[in-house]
Amino acid sequence: MIRSKLPDVDTTIFTVMSRLALEHKAVNLGQGFPDFNPDPRLLKLVDKAMADGHNQYPYMPGVAPLREAIARKTKELYGHAYDPETEITVTSGATEALMATVLAAVGPGDEVIVIEPCYDSYLPSIRLAGATAVPVPLRAPTETDPYYRIDWQRVRDAITPKSRLLMLNFPHNPTGAVLDERDLDALEQIVRDTGILLVSDEVYEHIVFDGKPHASLARRPLLAEHAFVISSFGKTYHTTGWKIGYCCAPRQLSLELRKVHQFMVFTVSSPMQFALAEFMNDPQPYLDLPAFYQAKRDRLSQGLAKTRFKPLPSPGTFFLMADYSAMSDLPEADFSRWLTVDHGVTVIPISAFYQRPDAPESNHRLVRFCFAKKDETLDAALEKLQRV
Repeated sequence: MIRSKLPDVDTTIFTVMSRLALEHKAVNLGQGFPDFNPDPRLLKLVDKAMADGHNQYPYMPGVAPLREAIARKTKELYGHAYDPETEITVTSGATEALMATVLAAVGPGDEVIVIEPCYDSYLPSIRLAGATAVPVPLRAPTETDPYYRIDWQRVRDAITPKSRLLMLNFPHNPTGAVLDERDLDALEQIVRDTGILLVSDEVYEHIVFDGKPHASLARRPLLAEHAFVISSFGKTYHTTGWKIGYCCAPRQLSLELRKVHQFMVFTVSSPMQFALAEFMNDPQPYLDLPAFYQAKRDRLSQGLAKTRFKPLPSPGTFFLMADYSAMSDLPEADFSRWLTVDHGVTVIPISAFYQRPDAPESNHRLVRFCFAKKDETLDAALEKLQRV
């Protein structure tokens, strides 16, 4: 009999809700993936890479042209020069980068500070490493400030001599919160005082709205020296099924990351890497991404405002949260199932992003909508929601 290392972990809520959507033919605005294809030019480049013979194991940290393209983009956007040979690693999606980072950086007896609500892979990866997660909640919206924000004093107060790692995710899934320069100032002071290592999950780096720049940790030398900065081609180029991401980190941190990476997946798809490297020569696709998704955000938000949902602001990501308290007292997970089964629209409960999803303090009658969908998909969902 196997002794489970994750005895209380079941199939993720994303899989559960997507399966329920299929069973009931619901419009799926739950799981975060586009229902449209990538740029046809990128698909042609994959065909070309295969025809050119890039079909065998590539170099373990990632093919050189792609790592060089990542280094150029990061330097141009954020000003930090990572060495593509020793400081950039191509991974099997951002999730593998996160898992490999945690396994490389922490062990039994260590503490890892996470900001709740948080993406569902963080807590299991910490437990598998033998460490302990220490949740710090985001400050909830108020009437005068309708945005989720990080309380840096609470973060500082959570740091102990056992604290090894602080996991950050901005733009933030599921709240859409983003950092600004004042946040980076506060984080710099914490790092200066404590020396804590950082994991910066920046997979939505190119999906920041209303003309604001992305506050990458790579913008600040002190933060970059202490950080594993992770991103995802899936989110940037509408290729979530390709599962290709990357991690930028100082040489010594990258060295430890690669030790784990090579025995988790060894390397990732060769033709996709070569195709992405060539596609990145044109920066316009990721420069145009904020406007592309802002139009979809506004379409969904304006549509929800005509229903009994109360949409919350979404400064970044391709997610939007909404309050359903005007229509139901059900806990978030039950409401999400009811909305799927009885009304044909699938969402994700925000409680799923907490360490204790069934606890009363994890249920705020909020659900997450994904607007990385065709306009007709969003319109079909809104038509159904107007009848709820």
